[in-house]
This record gives sequence, structure tokens and C-alpha cells, in this order.
Amino acid sequence: MGLSNPLKKDMTMRLILSVLTATAAFHAFADDWPTWRGVNRDGISKEVGLLKQWPADGPNLAWKATGAGVGFSSVSVVGGRVFTMGDGDDASYVLCYSAADGKPVWKSQPVGKTGGSYKGTRCTPTVDGELVYALGQFGDFVCLRAADGREVWRKSLQKDFGGNYSGWQYTESPLIDGEKVVFTPGGPRGTIVALNKKTGALVWQSKEYKDGAHYASLIAVNHGGRRQYVQLTAQSVAGVDAETGNLLWRAARQGQTAVIPTPIFSNGHVYVTSGYGVGCNLFKVSAESATFTTEPVYKNKEMTNHHGGVILLGDHLYGYSDGRGWVCQDFKSGEQVWANPGVGKGAIAYADGHFYCRSEGREGKVGLIEATSKGYVEKGGFKQPERSKESAWAHPVIANGRLYLRDQDILLCYDIKAK
Repeated sequence: MGLSNPLKKDMTMRLILSVLTATAAFHAFADDWPTWRGVNRDGISKEVGLLKQWPADGPNLAWKATGAGVGFSSVSVVGGRVFTMGDGDDASYVLCYSAADGKPVWKSQPVGKTGGSYKGTRCTPTVDGELVYALGQFGDFVCLRAADGREVWRKSLQKDFGGNYSGWQYTESPLIDGEKVVFTPGGPRGTIVALNKKTGALVWQSKEYKDGAHYASLIAVNHGGRRQYVQLTAQSVAGVDAETGNLLWRAARQGQTAVIPTPIFSNGHVYVTSGYGVGCNLFKVSAESATFTTEPVYKNKEMTNHHGGVILLGDHLYGYSDGRGWVCQDFKSGEQVWANPGVGKGAIAYADGHFYCRSEGREGKVGLIEATSKGYVEKGGFKQPERSKESAWAHPVIANGRLYLRDQDILLCYDIKAK
């Protein structure tokens, strides 16, 4: 006996709604945070209407999730879902949670082996439409469906591109640019690789640029009439043509031990910094008749940033400098404007006139700091509950009125929206 027309219509409508709901779940909203350091990889969220002052015990904890595994990966937030990585007992995985309540949505098939120097994953997954991209610490690169975590394609940075990692394995978070996914295997076959993001087919590998991979993540910029990718290694900072992978410019710059922070590009200038006593550099990148040249502007130790990141806001840079504390630095001159020990060494993000500074230390203090070149002004702070024994290296993330803190197996979500 066939179904009645009303029942058929009801079932059809339910099916359509379920498909639309699933599709909406992984398409970006205006205030999402789809990749490492946010939409523009600069640590800046554009959302407003957030708390200007925190209560004495910090903002309200919206939810806590567990099961994220072992690792230092931060999170991406897209379409009502939260994506991260972690080591399980037998392998590393990509994990997806509901942004509404922290409940698990899916766990991928194994990405790669566990462990490493400082055990666990380092990559923050990148979400692009219906796909998620992630890199295991030993060079296993996967493209997954955002809806259910099913694997679409995978590559090995070593086997497929001749890559080699440094002492703390791969930490990069992949860059999506147009139809390409771009990342840094490093090594003699070419430092940077671009693949078709849907199929994994090779678009190019940077044959002229052969630095070994360190720990920084790429940025994409437009300069001198060229779309280009800027990367920092232990030997140099360089720009390659986004269409061909050809080397456009390269400035020698010797790092030590571990070169980690993401480069910053503004108005024809590239700023880089790293720890272990190296400090920071500003280079001017000039373009004339399709030829690029670089010129050093300054080099100093006002900003010796280990791995917590630096944010350029207006004419000033903000971040933690080893031996100095939280520092405000003039971008053009390199001079220190102010310094303060603040919440202690850690990572930084920005939204709605304030910095969110997270200490890596055992107490795990998180501070809301007014974003001003006039001085360090704390507008509230709290000590992260249930701190693990590991350093809190996962960067804080602000998305859709929420603050996300990953600490190994746990993921904390705070409500920071002003009432």
C-alpha cells in the first residue's frame, strides 16, 4: 500500500530540511574563525558587541568538552561547528564538536602516528566550504568532508614532495587560497607546495626556493601586481608567485633552534620575529618592472617572540617578548612603546578593542587587555580551570561571541558577548 500524499510531502520536507541543516553546518558565518589566526591569518576578529570588562571570576563558561586528545592544536570555528586535532591512543585524529553545546559531532579516521617531540598534534585545521584540511605532526596531510569527517584525499609531505621536518616535527596549518591548498614540506625539491584543493593534484612546487621547513604558517598577500605567498624559515623570509611557485624575492635572515611566528605583511613591508635571542626584522619589499628587491629597515630584540604570535593593529605591534614581557612596538621604527609582564608569556588574539592574552604557564591566566599604545591596561582576567600539566600553547580563538581555549584533552568555551 503506497504512502498518502500528505505523508509523502511531510517526508520530503523533512529530507530537504535535514539536507539544508547539514549543509549550513559547515558554511562560514560572518564571525567565524576558519583557519589559523582567523580569516586573514593576522589574529584579528572583526566582530563587535563583546564584553569590555570581565567579571571578577572571568566570563561565563558556556560549556566544556573532553576527548580532544593529546596535542597543542588550536581550533577553527565554522558554521556552528568547532574543529581541532589530537592524538588518541593509536593515532592522530581530526575532531569536530558542536559550537552550541560542545557535544561531539564526528571523529575522523586515523590521520597519522602519535607522539613527537612534545607529544601530540600541532596543526589547526583549515575549513573551506565543505572540506577540512589538516596536517599530522609527521607529515600526513588529509582533506576531509566537513559534514562527517570522511576522507576525500591524502598526501605525505615526505613521500610525495620530498619534505623533511625539523626537530619538533610539522606544526604548520594549511592555507587555502582560491582553488589551491598551500603548505610547506621543505627540502631540496622545493620549500612550498600548492595542490588543487578538491583533488590533491599538484599545481606546483617551488623549485627555486628550497629552504628546510621550520614551524611558521604561510600568508597570502597582494603586492607589486602579484599574488604571492610569504613564508619564514630558519634561513630566510621569502615570497613566491601564487600562480607558478616561482621565487619573487628572498631576504636572508638567520633563525635559531625554532622559528615559529607567522609573518606580518603591511604596505610593502614584511615583519618577522622569532625566539632564542634572535628578535625581529622589518624588510621593505619593492617591485619595479616585475622585479622584486628587499631592503632591511631594522633589526632588533624589542620583540623576541617565541611562539605566541604578534598582532599588527594600526601603527603598532603587540605580543610577548622574551625577557621584556608584553610589548607594544612601533611598526615603522621598531622602537618599544611600552612593556609589561602582564599575564605572563603566552599567545594573543584580538577582537572589539581588546586583546585576549593567554599565559602558557601552570596557572593558565587569561587576560582581557585594552588594545592601546598608551600602556598595558587589564580589563579582567581569570585562571583557566582544569589546567593540564603541559604548557598552554594553543592560541585563544574568538568567534561568534565565544572565547575558545584548548588545553590538551579539554576544550573550554566562554560566553563573551555583551548583554
